[in-house]
Amino acid sequence: MTASTSQSSTLRLLAVHAHPDDESSKGAATMAMYAAAGVDVMVATCTDGSRGDIQNPAMEAEPHPKRDMAGARRLEMNEAARLLGIRQRWLGFVDSGLPEGDPLPPLPAGCFALQPLERAAAPLVRLVRDFKPHVIVSYDENGGYPHPDHIMAHRVAVEAFDAAGDPARYPGTGEAWEPSKLYYDRAFSPERFRALHFALEEAGLQSPYAQRLAAWLEADAEGHTPPPPTHETTTQVDCGDFFEARDNALRAHRTQVDPLGFFFAVSAEMQARVWPWEDYTLIRSKVASELPEKDLFAGLR
Repeated sequence: MTASTSQSSTLRLLAVHAHPDDESSKGAATMAMYAAAGVDVMVATCTDGSRGDIQNPAMEAEPHPKRDMAGARRLEMNEAARLLGIRQRWLGFVDSGLPEGDPLPPLPAGCFALQPLERAAAPLVRLVRDFKPHVIVSYDENGGYPHPDHIMAHRVAVEAFDAAGDPARYPGTGEAWEPSKLYYDRAFSPERFRALHFALEEAGLQSPYAQRLAAWLEADAEGHTPPPPTHETTTQVDCGDFFEARDNALRAHRTQVDPLGFFFAVSAEMQARVWPWEDYTLIRSKVASELPEKDLFAGLR
């Protein structure tokens, strides 16, 4: 069954994320806006987040995450989903952690990033066939940034988009459903960072983006390819009115997000004034839509 033959008039959006908290830092305002407008929005969380470190100094003394990080993050995810007005499903894989060192240590046995692709994608194919999304959003080939779980989340999202509509693939995971559009999230859009940086400087305020922009300029000067994401923006969703909801959802991930940290260095009000969009790249579409777009469901309404 394809989106065009569905009997339901409700539009559905599925966002595929690596860990609990990723959904709140990437595309959260878009999801909150669509949910408020009646779109059925689902987040698929690939891993349990069990290997995440405590990033919020105020949580250092809390016993729960030290005893059971996955359990603590499950509660945080429930609250973030409630604040965004969305649904959420766990795909059931174990966090791979972020390897550090030179050389990098091997990834833990059994973790998400080491799964064979078909095994890793099967739960997502099942979810796509059950939820029947018209639009799927995930990361680019670099994972947004090169965390092994983010890269695997990209791979399983593309695999599910391609495979879910083919009844011969992934037998036993439900009736075939063909999503119509696949997008990559551009939460780390250099254009957005530049706009906010110069707006802060003009206002006489310190920019948290200065170091990042300087590194990109240095890479350009040396003739290197600027850091990912490398895909051009095709779609900007005007969702500035939901930046506060996004920030509240981020704060709900108390172990992972410092409320005094980078994500909150620029007020939601200034962001909504300077760059009131969340940016995406349309990668594949099975419906006609004219670029640039302002709606992930362009061509489907």
